[in-house]
Parts: sequence; structure tokens; C-alpha cells
Amino acid sequence: MKRLLLLIVATASLVMAESFSWTETVKVTRSEPIYRTVTIRTPIEECWDEEVPVSRNSDGTLGAIIGGAAGGILGHQVGGGSGKTAATVGGAIIGTLVGKNLSEEGSGGPTYRVERRCKTRYKERTENRFVGYKNYARYKGHEIVKFSDEPLKRFDVTVTVSY
Repeated sequence: MKRLLLLIVATASLVMAESFSWTETVKVTRSEPIYRTVTIRTPIEECWDEEVPVSRNSDGTLGAIIGGAAGGILGHQVGGGSGKTAATVGGAIIGTLVGKNLSEEGSGGPTYRVERRCKTRYKERTENRFVGYKNYARYKGHEIVKFSDEPLKRFDVTVTVSY
């Protein structure tokens, strides 16, 4: 009785099965190396020294301020009474003009300093890089391809039958 029950269960599970699978080993017919073209960018820094004008007080403002103050102080020392105010104002005006002229003459044109300037450019080149192997095999009239890091002699194929 147990045998009959076991036979019924086994038959029922086979009848209800929709698919089954197994693995077979196939022989590789050929292996081909695979290469990918890549672009390599190498940075190159180019540097040079450049003369840059240095900004100075070339309009004479600072000289005019100092000259005006000095002229006002000297004019204040010279005058007396009501003339003291006129001497102070006159000394300040004359000191301003003299200080401005001396400052402008002393500038002697622009001065320069050396600054380091750099620019980065890129050198590009392309090369073929190895990626792996394409291994070809035939199984029941169909060509099968498997990728790998090295050429293969054989590889496994899983076969599934559905009904």
C-alpha cells in the first residue's frame, strides 16, 4: 500500500511539473580577445614669468596732502595778527601745489613686478585596452557566447525544458 501511494505521489508531481533543468558541458570552438578604445587625458602645466605694472599714487594726491599740511604749519609760524590767518591759508595752498608737483615728478613712470602665471592644458591620446574574451560554442545547432577573463576550453550550459 505504501508503494502504491508513493508511486501515485511521484506520478502526480511529474504530471504537474511545468519545467525541469540540467547542466551540460560544451566545447569552445573559438575564443576572441575584446578590446575597448579609451581616451587618456594627461594634464600639462605651462608656467611663465610676466611683468605686471605696480599701481602707485601717480596723481600726486598724497604729496598734495602732506605739502598742504606742511605749508599751513609754516605759514602759521610766519604770520602775525590778522596776517597770520592769511599766511596760514597761503602756506597751505602753496604747500599743496608744491607737494603735488614733487609727488608727480618723483613717480618717474610706472614700475613693474614679476608675477608667476600658469595655465593647464591637456594632451589626449587614445589606446585600445584589453577587456576580456568572447568564447563561442555550439549546442544543438545554436551558437552560444560566454564572456571571461581568459580563453576557455569548455563551459557549462544550463538547459531548461518547459512543457
